[in-house]
Amino acid sequence: MPTRALLDTHSFLWFIGGDERLSRRSRALIESRSNPMFVSAASLWEIAIKHGLGKLALDRPFAELIPEQLARQQIAVLGLEMAHMAEFVGLPLHHRDPFDRMIVAQARVEGLPVISVDEALDAYGVERIW
Repeated sequence: MPTRALLDTHSFLWFIGGDERLSRRSRALIESRSNPMFVSAASLWEIAIKHGLGKLALDRPFAELIPEQLARQQIAVLGLEMAHMAEFVGLPLHHRDPFDRMIVAQARVEGLPVISVDEALDAYGVERIW
């Protein structure tokens, strides 16, 4: 049975960059074309912000790299919906990062596990794959 999952921002970046910090299990799940993978629009926004501030280096311009990788890797963008925002505002502040809390909110609403090394997400009761 296919595993649908939502990639945390670092997992997406580590995957497209070939970073060895991504666990073997996570890499195998993402690489399997039978597993529908999603990345949050919030993650893409976070990447754009950090890249624009010079806090995140990309090997090519954001507008080239990200769309190309999404298409090549068959990763769908999970847009921000009202239900996600409603879930977000009700979340406790176990995690201070608003991008991570939005990923948690989307995972909870959509019933998706999150591919993430971040153990702080566990406090929200979402399934975390690593």
